Amino acid sequence: MASSIINDNKKRRGRPATGLGTMVGVRLQPKELEAIDSWATSQPDQPSRPEAIRRIVRQVLLKD
Repeated sequence: MASSIINDNKKRRGRPATGLGTMVGVRLQPKELEAIDSWATSQPDQPSRPEAIRRIVRQVLLKD
């Protein structure tokens, strides 16, 4: 009798979690996204949209 192969390493759906913070989903209007993208491109390192949002939140709420 042939032995069956058991694969315990099932593929998981989606991206792996890379951060330790809490995921927050937010819907923004086109004008808000344009303002965020414009701010991000004006930064020397041109951060990604999520990083731009994190920086804006820190600047406004945490006064960093």
